[in-house]
Amino acid sequence: VQLQASGGGLVQAGGSLRLPCAASGLTFRDYIMGWFRQAPGKEREFVARISWSGGSTYYADFVKGRFTISRDNAKNTVFLQMNSLKPEDTAVYYCAATKTVYPIIPVGDVEYWGKGTLVTVSS
Repeated sequence: VQLQASGGGLVQAGGSLRLPCAASGLTFRDYIMGWFRQAPGKEREFVARISWSGGSTYYADFVKGRFTISRDNAKNTVFLQMNSLKPEDTAVYYCAATKTVYPIIPVGDVEYWGKGTLVTVSS
C-alpha cells in the first residue's frame, strides 16, 4: 500500500495550497480518508476526514471554514484544499487511510500513512 502526498511548499500568509494524495495497493473506496499534520516539536494531530463516498466530512476546529477535504474514487485520490493559510498551519501534512467510525480519527486507528508533504506559511 502506498499513499503519496504532494503539493506542499512555501506560501505567504493568506495564500492557498492544494494537497493531493494518491493511493495505490488498497481498495480506495473501502477506506475513510483523512489528513493529519505535525508541526516541529508537536504531536501529530487530526485535520480532516472524508467518508467512503465523499458525502460526509469532518474538520478540526482550527481549520473549519478554511480547509476543504474531497476525494475522487475513480482516481484513488484524496485532496486537501487549504485557504487563508496562517503561519501556525506550518507543518508536515500526512494523508491517512482508516476504517474507524470516529469523526475525529485517532492516530492509533490509522491503518496506512502517507510519507508527508511540508507546508510552510510565512508571515
